[in-house]
Amino acid sequence: MAEPAQRESTYLRLARELRAAILRHDYPEGVRLPTEAELAQLHRVSRQTVRRAFQDLVADGLVHRVPGRGTFAAPRDEQYLRQFGSVDDLMGLSIDTRMNVVTPLHRRVDVDAAGRLGLHTDQVYKLAFLRLHEDTAFCHTSVFLPPDVGRLLEPVPELAEPSVPSAFTVIGLLDGRLPEPIAEAEQSITVADATPELAAHLGCEPGRALLRIDRVYQSVAGQLVELAISHFLPEHYSYRVRLRRSGH
Repeated sequence: MAEPAQRESTYLRLARELRAAILRHDYPEGVRLPTEAELAQLHRVSRQTVRRAFQDLVADGLVHRVPGRGTFAAPRDEQYLRQFGSVDDLMGLSIDTRMNVVTPLHRRVDVDAAGRLGLHTDQVYKLAFLRLHEDTAFCHTSVFLPPDVGRLLEPVPELAEPSVPSAFTVIGLLDGRLPEPIAEAEQSITVADATPELAAHLGCEPGRALLRIDRVYQSVAGQLVELAISHFLPEHYSYRVRLRRSGH
């Protein structure tokens, strides 16, 4: 009974590797991706596994197939397209985006953030940054951390002062420092108006409708380790999640 699950795991892993390569621009517009036969031989998997991986990428809008010619990366223009189906996908943001710190890591009182993190104190660590894709800021994120978690990131020099863009994600930095790795995130999505501060950072007019995504990350031990509140410019960002029926 384990064989179907193993096949699914293999095609998902292959789809993720191909997705990362496309996001790195390994296959620029007009350059054909390897064929099903080539990928099957390279990764030592069946052509059916490769075909399922390609189907995922087509559904995500990352590739298009031209009969008689092959599979090509879809033109991306200025929009940032990324599928988020797991915490690993979120950690993979560093593949093709950069983090630019605008408010260095510091300790402060924030009753709301402390409450959402289930803390017995009002003290949290806060960090704010822009996420850039090809030098375009498409997201502003405020991160709140419990005191014991925030102290783990104090030695990271890139978080100590406003910095040039760097290849980091906060959960990636935490995952190697926490006693237990990050296991899951609870997410909510709403629409919010741009405050004057957000508008200045994102280069839009105040009051502009932004996509707001809140995520609370939890370790495998059940500890709430991070609250991230992100505001996205809709013209530079497309959010897609694939929904599957159980057992399929």
